[in-house]
Amino acid sequence: MTATSAFPSIAEATMMPRVIRLGPNLYGAAFTLMKLLPAHHILREAEQRGELGPDTVIVETTSGTFGLALAMQAALMRRKLILVSDPAIDAHLYRRLTDLGARVEICHEPAEVGGFQEARLRRLAEIRAGLPDSFCPEQYGNPGNPGAYRLVAEQLAQTLGTVDALIGPVGSGGSMCGTVRALRERTPHTEAIGVDSHHSVLFGQPDGPRELRGLGNSLWPANLDHRVFDEVHWLTAGEAFASTRALHARHALFQGPTSGAAYLVARWWAERNPDRTGVVMLPDEGYRYQATVYDDSWLDAQGHPLHERPGAPATATGPDAATADRWTRFAWDRRAYEQVPGAVSRHTAAARPAEVGA
Repeated sequence: MTATSAFPSIAEATMMPRVIRLGPNLYGAAFTLMKLLPAHHILREAEQRGELGPDTVIVETTSGTFGLALAMQAALMRRKLILVSDPAIDAHLYRRLTDLGARVEICHEPAEVGGFQEARLRRLAEIRAGLPDSFCPEQYGNPGNPGAYRLVAEQLAQTLGTVDALIGPVGSGGSMCGTVRALRERTPHTEAIGVDSHHSVLFGQPDGPRELRGLGNSLWPANLDHRVFDEVHWLTAGEAFASTRALHARHALFQGPTSGAAYLVARWWAERNPDRTGVVMLPDEGYRYQATVYDDSWLDAQGHPLHERPGAPATATGPDAATADRWTRFAWDRRAYEQVPGAVSRHTAAARPAEVGA
């Protein structure tokens, strides 16, 4: 090994989380950018299999941090990248993606079924049809996504020993399903507590508009294994935003709103289980949200004043009984989707499984 090869790239150096104590029995797995882990894993595996040659164009659909992770990795690997997004992408992220060399296409009209995610899927298929050689990471269906998180499970087990519960946001299903499955090889009792947004189809609610981004979905990810989850919590945007600010004020952790949402649930769990050890997944840092979640004037204008602190969750008897205007929990009990009363039918929930990452 040469002197230079002994040093990692920025992606390799930052893709694993810091394990931080947040309370007597609660720890945070705080990522700089969680999606770097599956992006690095998926692209490197594709390169080793011969699916990603020097002239192969990487193509993906994204409106968030998986796109940023791909852009960072593609720049380091000297590969061309085309990303398909929608108007929800923020200007700061767009500039960073293009500065990294990615071409970003915006779909301006949603599909009748599946919304912008379905519209992006269609545009992605059109782009790939016009390219002689392309590769799609397919975050939502690629087993390399959950497979990448075995490294996180090993880190947590080595650092903490027994993890009694893992709490984290759910979008593609990769981080929670991959980490929990690997943890349960050592500790089968480890609970999985998923954090979702109201009006997301992931755990049985009908699709609808969602102010809280970065978790939830309008299409069904193939990597989401419902049988992994013991419990699911649905949060509102205001609750997640207030908790994000509390995480920063209490622990000096400057994270994004998906981290804040997961922290709210994790803190509640830790207080109710003082003799057990919990870990909360904190996916990304908060720099993209300085003008929004970290701006009091913006929060007030959106109707989310910080003095409205979340209390405790309501308990629902099923997804159809979840209270849409407040934090609600439901015991999923490691059941398949079809076994859960009150979950909307699969055909109503999503036209088809999501094939690529959001």
